[in-house]
Amino acid sequence: MPKLSRRNFFKGAAALAAMPLVADEIETKQPDTLKLVHITDAHMDLGNPESVEALEMAVTYLNTYYKDLDCVLFGGDNFNNNMKADSDALVYKQITEKLHCPIYHVRGNKESSPANDDRIHLDEFKKLFMSYKELITEGKDWAVEINGHIVLGLDSCIENANNGTYTKETLTFAKKMLDLGKPTLILNHHPYTNYWGGTEANDIHKYVLGNAEETIKILFEYPNLLVTLSGHKHIDNIKMIHKVKTITTRGFIRPLDLDEYPMRYIEIEKNEVSEKLIYTADA
Repeated sequence: MPKLSRRNFFKGAAALAAMPLVADEIETKQPDTLKLVHITDAHMDLGNPESVEALEMAVTYLNTYYKDLDCVLFGGDNFNNNMKADSDALVYKQITEKLHCPIYHVRGNKESSPANDDRIHLDEFKKLFMSYKELITEGKDWAVEINGHIVLGLDSCIENANNGTYTKETLTFAKKMLDLGKPTLILNHHPYTNYWGGTEANDIHKYVLGNAEETIKILFEYPNLLVTLSGHKHIDNIKMIHKVKTITTRGFIRPLDLDEYPMRYIEIEKNEVSEKLIYTADA
């Protein structure tokens, strides 16, 4: 890859295996602080060198300026899944694994809608990105405990479609994890509301989680669900649903201007969630 010019540079634990299975067995100690960064819709594409450089820039930036992160969460449409076999997935994996902290991934519609059989499908995604030994996995979903907090990676994708929904199995898995009573964060791709005020039915169908109303009724009443992180629409938003801070982070590959690629820094301390957008250009 060619060296970036100065202008282009700016352009651009405990494992859950030991977790108790019923809520009344949970330890009552005060959870520690959780510090993380959410990156969504990176759309890394080997046919677009700038998108690769931007992701490399984000890794360098976080390794330099956010050295105390507990994890980085990638929220889907991480790579465009349009190259032969798994070549783009492997480059994406190689770049992100240079981060100094654990990294976790969920799929977006790009990863779940390959152009043809040469691109990766769910089984390949699970092998590449859900095989970390600390993860508890059920079907296409996962969970991990970090500093007394549970991070839930829920796959909201429908195979070969842009729209999304939570399956019965996903909701059951989420409830089981929430029943443990520990402070919990959900990472997925499709947002829960029409927060941008869309008026076209096809647009809403494509971008809003298909069974959002059911999901909110089932999951968002849990007092230990603190925050959700989504993407897909590329438009930034924070909305309170019941007492859950529901965050949709601006698409990484859709900068505010040519010098900025956005990510969201999140800190949870004593069940209080603080956040801010950060940019590669902040360096």
